Amino acid sequence: MKLNELNNRIFNISSNVEFNDTALKIFQYQYIHNPIYKKFVNFQQRDISKIDNYEKIPFLPIEFFKTHRVLCENQDTEKVFLSSGTTGSVSSKHYITNLSLYDKSFIKCFELFYGKPNQYCIIALLPSYLERESSSLVYMADKLIRFSDHKNSGFYKDNYDDLVKRLKELENQKTILLGVSFALLDLAENFELDIPGVIVMETGGMKGRRKEKIREELHDFLCKKFHVEKIHSEYGMTELLSQAYSKGNGIFRTPPWMKVLIRDTNDPKTILTENKTGGINIIDLANIYSCSFIATQDLGKLNNDGSFEVLGRFDTSDIRGCNLMIN
Repeated sequence: MKLNELNNRIFNISSNVEFNDTALKIFQYQYIHNPIYKKFVNFQQRDISKIDNYEKIPFLPIEFFKTHRVLCENQDTEKVFLSSGTTGSVSSKHYITNLSLYDKSFIKCFELFYGKPNQYCIIALLPSYLERESSSLVYMADKLIRFSDHKNSGFYKDNYDDLVKRLKELENQKTILLGVSFALLDLAENFELDIPGVIVMETGGMKGRRKEKIREELHDFLCKKFHVEKIHSEYGMTELLSQAYSKGNGIFRTPPWMKVLIRDTNDPKTILTENKTGGINIIDLANIYSCSFIATQDLGKLNNDGSFEVLGRFDTSDIRGCNLMIN
């Protein structure tokens, strides 16, 4: 199957059989054309002829994005996204061959969970991220704001007075307030807002600005201060082109072209069954030009219905700027 045919197939997956078949074809392509991934697979001494299911595909440790150029051969780079990281840490680099593919992925994913962006006023509270042109989160938020086509959609940095005024004016308008955790916490501590009709969506990360809070504690506090029933969450990262969303209680779901598996922390080659805690592996088929099979440093649990929860991070891993709270 040619590469452009795979591209067209990714966003039309409608069954587990189609996902498995597409994942195996992308694995074969990346094994041949991604030199870093091929070296990693060969180092594991895996017989690739016996890989007949996506659960058997080797997952590249996410740390490779900090130390190597994880990109298929003969691909030009249109954009390089950098992880936020923390002071003194090494940033991950994601070399993007086709920005339109990223656009297609996050727009289709947003529509799957929330509908068309033009139904909403989208407000992004992303201080510190706005200072970096290389943030994939800012890129995504900017596109969603543009597609919302609402006169009051836009970015806010630390001008909380203006933000509060704007939110009060949007009482009868469907609105999403997308914010990094420390900024939402700052807003909640300084203003008590009665905005029950607003979708408050946190995208994680204290970035060293605040002491880390467990998700339940953070969400309970935000619910009380904003007078909303649930806090939504977005789970994404620099190294991926797709996102998972939670509409409350930290239960995340993925789009059809993305899957989460849980690996044994003591034996990374072993995939655990449902309701067991382990390392989160992600298959993101939209990552076709890079690597679609990534072993993250997040800890999580897969539920029987395919949803998942993020429970923390490995002790030895860096605190990711775009991640959920640590339990």
